Amino acid sequence: MAPDEGDGPVQLRTEGRAAYLTLNRPRAINALTHEMVRTAAAALDHWEHDAGVGVVVLSGAGERGLCAGGDIRAIHDDAKRGGRASVDFWRDEYRLNARIARYPKPCVALMDGIVMGGGVGVSAHAGVRVVTERSRIAMPETVIGFVPDVGGTHLLGRAPGELGTHLALTGDAVGAGDALLLGLADHFVPSARLPEFAADLATGDVDGAVRRYSGPAPEAPLAAAREWIDHCYAARTVEEIVERLRACGEPEAKQTAETLLERSPTALKVTLEAVRRARALGALEPVLEQEFRVSCAALSSPDLVEGVRARVIDKDRAPRWSPASLAEVSRADVERHFAPLDGPGVWD
Repeated sequence: MAPDEGDGPVQLRTEGRAAYLTLNRPRAINALTHEMVRTAAAALDHWEHDAGVGVVVLSGAGERGLCAGGDIRAIHDDAKRGGRASVDFWRDEYRLNARIARYPKPCVALMDGIVMGGGVGVSAHAGVRVVTERSRIAMPETVIGFVPDVGGTHLLGRAPGELGTHLALTGDAVGAGDALLLGLADHFVPSARLPEFAADLATGDVDGAVRRYSGPAPEAPLAAAREWIDHCYAARTVEEIVERLRACGEPEAKQTAETLLERSPTALKVTLEAVRRARALGALEPVLEQEFRVSCAALSSPDLVEGVRARVIDKDRAPRWSPASLAEVSRADVERHFAPLDGPGVWD
């Protein structure tokens, strides 16, 4: 059962026809823990069978954002000691992502502020996704030697042209306009109006509330870059993508090539493969199963521990990737991330 709760890392309450689920670790930008995932899943189970609940509203506490992702310090520590806690966390997290995507009642995600990694997983699969002028949305996994997960390769693989490939490899954040262009969000509501919008959802009239509070989509900067992005990222390999970016006449493309060369070479090659395989898989659930295999393999890779160390622990931003270059990452290195698991998968 999911009674109204005002404390803890997940706040749950109902008002009128709406159930409100608020991630409540504002100091950590609501970074997800295993406890939070389990609490959210139990609440969704309860509300599905509550005839008084007509809509679920997902949001984050504090001023900084909905959710900055999973607790990567905990994942770093688990990987460093060779543990398996992260595997159990990912299994439940990915199940939650799919649960949100298939939820039989409207789920409205308020994607205000920072929405990254696991934050995308609990919001961008929702039926109604709202962004604001403060939204900063990203799957920044290659920055820490990891690969987009939580259904991120599914979402980015479905984006127009090669825009999703570009964001998957670079890990760049986008604002509201680009999120709408990419298909990561549905509506724009000014942040100042979010509290009124959320309160109005208590009537249960989701479509009416969206009409009353949403406004025209802001500018989408990526639209102007679509031509060179589509051309460069259509290349067969990461090495060829970098070559095309460097040869392109656009200064932004040349800078993007340098950005890619700062990322984990292994993560880049696995990410490109994962996005392209996700397109072929089509549905979310098999993509989540694929991502689970990739994540489990990455857990034993030196780059994940090193990437988190450089970005979050020591903050020197000078990771020592292994292998250190794209040329040193073999096809076998990539393929091992997609190999069948020894243990249970997401749905077992």
